[in-house]
Amino acid sequence: MKKLSILGSTGSIGVNTLEIVAQHPERFQVVALGGGRNLKKMEEQILRFRPKLVSVLDAPSARSLRARIAAKTPEILFGMEGLAAVASHPEADMVVSALAGSIGLIPTFAAIRARKTLAIANKEPLVMAGEILMRESRKRGVAILPIDSEHSAIFQSLVGHRKEDIKRLILTASGGPFLKVPLAKLEQVSPEQALRHPRWKMGKKVTLDSASLMNKGLEVIEARWLFGVPESRIEVHIHPQSIVHSMVEYIDGSVVAQMALPDMRGPIAYALSYPERLNLQLPSLNLFAIRKLTFSPVEEERFPALGLAYRALEAGGTMPAVLNSANEAAVEAFLQGRLAFRQIPRLIRKVMDSHRVIAAPDLKEIINAHDWAQKKSQKKIDDIEKKSLER
Repeated sequence: MKKLSILGSTGSIGVNTLEIVAQHPERFQVVALGGGRNLKKMEEQILRFRPKLVSVLDAPSARSLRARIAAKTPEILFGMEGLAAVASHPEADMVVSALAGSIGLIPTFAAIRARKTLAIANKEPLVMAGEILMRESRKRGVAILPIDSEHSAIFQSLVGHRKEDIKRLILTASGGPFLKVPLAKLEQVSPEQALRHPRWKMGKKVTLDSASLMNKGLEVIEARWLFGVPESRIEVHIHPQSIVHSMVEYIDGSVVAQMALPDMRGPIAYALSYPERLNLQLPSLNLFAIRKLTFSPVEEERFPALGLAYRALEAGGTMPAVLNSANEAAVEAFLQGRLAFRQIPRLIRKVMDSHRVIAAPDLKEIINAHDWAQKKSQKKIDDIEKKSLER
């Protein structure tokens, strides 16, 4: 019986994780859950899975949740302290890190320091502090298993092969909802249009990042640290069908690809049960029905965010944290109607241009760089909004 703590239990990855747990009650038990504002969903999860510890966004949410479930209340904490407690719960064997955004940084480190096996879907900790995170995991003997479909695909394609035989990693991207939209029209796209992903059902932040291809840029940075391969040997190919989830090319010219229907339950289950596989009773991949798989290079003018991610990775130090922080601020501003879609990468570039990189930062310096970029981004967003109103 594997005991789980789940960070981000009310989000898409967390809900799918709990669905797999419910399918296999003989294999998994939930001991702790961490969420945010969705108290209705958290209440449902508490009543169904009976965790011993729960964390929510803040003190009012904690009080409200206690009132909702009355006598059936587990221990309920809140805020960053609560998430760290979920991540380091003494009974947990594995922590599923499925939070969205930089809020996952401290809880992810808490899990590693508590020597919990980490199944990670939260991109931002690896983007912001990948070198430190991987060093800490090696020091403490902690296994890190990827949940992102692309990194899971690479992980699966590496099984049975030697790392020194890798020639390149190839991450695939659907291209999102704007792959064929004329560039001139991208200035006017709405948040509703950007949130209509053609293949995946995800949270707003990840869906917006997929539309700009920043999602893939963050995944390039993740892959650099997860697999120890330099950015010069990590490529991104547009693959609209989302069937080949990523590939590994070896020095003898062989390419190993992982293929499946676009369903996150597959990579989640592989991380939960590794090295075994679970029978998820999902539909089989029917290549006759799909008929063709296509691949194309990334159009730089359409997707400038990807180039910014490569630039941040090459600069190193605190720059990836600044990239991530500026992107979070820009995405939120776009969702609020304060920025146009094409202004997202422009804002990120300006913030990066203003940053003086710390080459070998510690965790505190990374958090400081993140906070600096947040403030810088907000100032630039305010300036853009002010200029727009003055016209």
